[in-house]
Amino acid sequence: MKNLVYDPVSVKVWGNFACFTRPEMKVERVSYDCMTPSAARGILEAIFWKPEFHWVIREIHVLKPIRYYSILRNEVKSRASLRAAENWLKSPNNDGARNGYYADEDRTQRHTLALRDIAYTIYADVALNPHAVDNPAKYRDQFRRRVAGGQCCSTPYFGVREFPAYFCEVSAADTSIALSADIGMMLWDIAYNPDGTARGNPLFFHAQLDNGVLRIPTPEAMQQEA
Repeated sequence: MKNLVYDPVSVKVWGNFACFTRPEMKVERVSYDCMTPSAARGILEAIFWKPEFHWVIREIHVLKPIRYYSILRNEVKSRASLRAAENWLKSPNNDGARNGYYADEDRTQRHTLALRDIAYTIYADVALNPHAVDNPAKYRDQFRRRVAGGQCCSTPYFGVREFPAYFCEVSAADTSIALSADIGMMLWDIAYNPDGTARGNPLFFHAQLDNGVLRIPTPEAMQQEA
């Protein structure tokens, strides 16, 4: 990592629902009390992303009281598989009909404890990747212009794609709530192996809200704890 400049950009995000799932929950989805750094990074990348840099989340401000919403919905238990779909095409049944996937045979009900009526402000830095040559200010300015114009590369979302996130510039009226709480261990990010296998190890930090502000450890601090 190089050229990490502490001149953060900011964006306000809000929506109707969010689910930042705690990884210790194996079947039922239970959200953290507020947005995680990895979810915040995903929102920023949806607004603006370039291979020359990556986002480093500094602070997340909670703007509305923490409220939960319980959802019970039908889901399927299996993951989509390209190999299985190709085999269905190659191997028809005895009657000539194609094999396939039938959701009715793979359906189950799962519970989600989500957040409702959420709003946050995200503060982040631009960190140039080793091959980048431009000044970080270039990417910060591009991001700010995209936020002002409501532009995004893909639809940002709060944890799961069915919970879209809306965004705009931060105003002076966007102040954090007066809540201090110990959230416990929170997912910071995934440290992926450099071998290209897409495997990695989760990194956690002790998250605490201080008057509605969640301060995120620096990458240097997380490397020392790893």
